[in-house]
Amino acid sequence: MKKNMEQANYVKAIITGILAFLSSLLGILAIPCGLMVSSNLVDYGTGLIASKFRNQDINSYRSIRGIFKKIAMWLLVVVGAIVDEMIKYSTAQIGIDIKVQFLIASIVAIWITCNEVISILENIQDIGVPIPGFLKPLVKNIRSQVEHQTDILENDEEEE
Repeated sequence: MKKNMEQANYVKAIITGILAFLSSLLGILAIPCGLMVSSNLVDYGTGLIASKFRNQDINSYRSIRGIFKKIAMWLLVVVGAIVDEMIKYSTAQIGIDIKVQFLIASIVAIWITCNEVISILENIQDIGVPIPGFLKPLVKNIRSQVEHQTDILENDEEEE
């Protein structure tokens, strides 16, 4: 019994260390990325379950394609972080110090999370579970707010 407790504590210490490392590495981006990865995993799982209710076969090609799609979403956040760093570097060269870190990457991660949550709700609905009527419009509203704010930023840059 004592050996099992020691093993459990060892596993907890490893998981805590990994999460602490990722949190320190990502900084302010840790929460949006954590939400995005969590929603990716739940969407993948609910998609597999819903495929049975849609009378679709689960095959390795579709599964691998879905995994690659999720990885591509993560790469979009990396691209956002690269853009953030380019903006920060460029503005520093002209003497402007931007205090915001990973703004674009966070917006991308939040937008992806909203899309994943909408997909999860659709999968749950396909399984036959009723979803509250306000939930889907609420998530779509959050996504449109993110898109609207980025459109405002884009229009402001074009006017300058």
